Amino acid sequence: MAGMYPGAHTGDDAPVAAGGNRPEPIATYRIQLTPEFGFVEVIGILGHLADLGVSHLYLSPIGAAMPGSTHGYDWVPPPQVSPVLGGREGLAALRAAARAVGLGILIDIVPNHTGVAEVLRNPWFADLLRHGPGSQYAGYFDADFSSDNGSDGKLALPVLAADGDLASLTVDRHGVLRYYDHEFPTAPGSLGGTATDVHARQHYRLVPWNSGIIGYRRFFTVNELAGLRQENDAVYDATHAWIRELLDADLIDGVRVDHPDGLWDPTSYLERLRGDIGTDRLLYIEKILAADEALEPTLPVEGTTGYDQLRLIEAVFTAPSGIVELSEIHEHTTGMPADAHWLHDTERQRKLTTLAQMFPAEHRRLVRTLTHADPTADSAALTDAVSEMIADLGVYRADYPSLRSRLLGVAEEIARRRPDLADAVTLIVRATANPGAPTSRLAQTCGAVTAKSVEDSLFYRTARLVSAQEVGGDPANPALSLSYFHERNVVRAQDWPRAMTASSTHDTKRGEDVRARIALLAQVPERWSLLVRHIWDTAPPPDHLTGYFLLQNVIGVWPLGGRVDGGLRDRLRAYARKAAREAGVRTTWTEVDETFEDALDAWIGALTTEPVAGRIDDLVTRIGPAWEQEVLARKAIALLGPGVGDIYQGTEWYEDSLVDPDNRRPVDFRRSLDHPKARLVAAALRVRRAHRLAFGPDGDYRPLQVDGPAADHAIAFGRGVRGESDPRVIVVTARFTHSLDDRAATTTLALPSGTWIDAGSRSEHAGSVDLAALRAPGPVAILTRSGI
Repeated sequence: MAGMYPGAHTGDDAPVAAGGNRPEPIATYRIQLTPEFGFVEVIGILGHLADLGVSHLYLSPIGAAMPGSTHGYDWVPPPQVSPVLGGREGLAALRAAARAVGLGILIDIVPNHTGVAEVLRNPWFADLLRHGPGSQYAGYFDADFSSDNGSDGKLALPVLAADGDLASLTVDRHGVLRYYDHEFPTAPGSLGGTATDVHARQHYRLVPWNSGIIGYRRFFTVNELAGLRQENDAVYDATHAWIRELLDADLIDGVRVDHPDGLWDPTSYLERLRGDIGTDRLLYIEKILAADEALEPTLPVEGTTGYDQLRLIEAVFTAPSGIVELSEIHEHTTGMPADAHWLHDTERQRKLTTLAQMFPAEHRRLVRTLTHADPTADSAALTDAVSEMIADLGVYRADYPSLRSRLLGVAEEIARRRPDLADAVTLIVRATANPGAPTSRLAQTCGAVTAKSVEDSLFYRTARLVSAQEVGGDPANPALSLSYFHERNVVRAQDWPRAMTASSTHDTKRGEDVRARIALLAQVPERWSLLVRHIWDTAPPPDHLTGYFLLQNVIGVWPLGGRVDGGLRDRLRAYARKAAREAGVRTTWTEVDETFEDALDAWIGALTTEPVAGRIDDLVTRIGPAWEQEVLARKAIALLGPGVGDIYQGTEWYEDSLVDPDNRRPVDFRRSLDHPKARLVAAALRVRRAHRLAFGPDGDYRPLQVDGPAADHAIAFGRGVRGESDPRVIVVTARFTHSLDDRAATTTLALPSGTWIDAGSRSEHAGSVDLAALRAPGPVAILTRSGI
């Protein structure tokens, strides 16, 4: 594989969007900006990105954020380009430098929330606390000053260590109320007496952090991110004026909208945003789709950021033959089942528990909204009915027009299963028939509960095959047929040709190459079982489920060659602690079991040193060749399948990242592009650029027939232009490569007429070609017809 995909002259035309002179998206490159890696540093890597062949920089949030922020999602008003990153002038310099090498710029915007970790750093939120309902910013936040909010009509702030723990309150000479590291503004005329007296006069009340009372909508359960009301025209204008200025100055080519499902009305918001950015700029949304959910067709967007396509690629490379055995190994090792039935039931129960434990304030507020719609309603029955509906909907939010039938079907099933809730369910259906408070509050609460109960809880509490336990993933059905994979790609090429395809992101639970390694366990379940039994006999973990979950991740990041250094060992220990706390079974973020976590540290040490390390290395070495092949195969499909491939920083080389903050580590961009994965990326993007019509809105996806004993191993498709008889580009690769043997030599693909040239090896093929010959130069054949 070392000789794959050398650089080659392409003579490509510059890609131009149909709507004007903006670059047609070929591939995006996601860069995580930090105080140490701002606009100047990005300018320094533009040559690298241009050589790679991407069309757009895709920047993490560029707004001014809380001091020390390393991600930017905790932006603070007034909205502006972050001075820490280089400010407006730095962005303009980056724009000019990027344009000089043919790159566009996308930015990540955060309309759903703003950072309030340090209240006084957020003038809008500080004013809300200082003046209460009379604040000029009261309508900016989804704040609850109602008399029945559990805090006597005051805005509840959950920061106290315990109920009534006000002894540590002080008031400084500036009139700031302090509680340990927390600082709060005080209302005019409220000073005098003890700090407790001053606190009693405020529009807010400090309550215990675990009271279940909070006075404002948050981003999920993050108290430091307060939700904004974009449905308010004043809020939209205040939070988007700076974006309009960037658009007017032509400093950006599009935006990625963070978590639109948290908004009151995502559709109306996106329609307004589309009006601002125009039709010639790109608009993407971070929308998590369920496995059986299609993106709302009426949304005025290019598509999602691509977790839906990540799920398909992951599943097509997961061997279904091994899933049954992995289920048995999981149950034998952990004492718990992990099949589809168990996962479905457990997900439902996790949602009920999460709603009750993490979102009681949101739950109560939703029920109050429904009882306001019908004051005669039984609030207790409504409380139960809302819980049942959120647990059963199976999507982030069901108020998109195409999902209304889903909500009605769930309501009918609940009424059948719980006749005592039939009237309450009928009220919910009636109240959510049109836009309004009941519709939006149900949708917002459902999305938050789904995220926290599934991706941030269930996916850490089961471990049949953790590569499938990904954002937007479907671990209940981790594998899918080749025919279904092709079928979905045909539809995607037609409906969402410019949607992003994610492989790794800043939010993935583990990076693309880590998942590829773990997924190979489904191809070698017997050898995996032997390793698990050996470790459990010689170095048993402190908890069976936690250990089984972690061991797969250890396999995923294990270095080829078996040399685990101190840096990797420390990363694994940090990950083990985070994963165990997210699971919340033996230790949690709020009730840390140090004895258990110390035992986990010791166990990670045992896994990464002899004699156990040798056994792990044996398995990793055995599956290493298949891993190298499938890493490249996955990347090729992500870049040449329907949609626009998104390359997360550093993934043009082999990567071993786990969940954040591990996947936000600095990238060494000095590495050479003379690397198997980087060469594949560059070759794929050269071909895509040269044949852009086949990959754009006028292009299509064509499954190709492969015949022979290894046909199910082959993934072959063409990319063409609708109306043309033959494809312009053909991609041939393979899956389940650990068991792909000499049968590949008798498995054939009939190429369309003409001579087809491999973009990497420059080898020529014509007529009927066997899979072994096509893949002889490397795991992926990217073919274009000679003379075109």
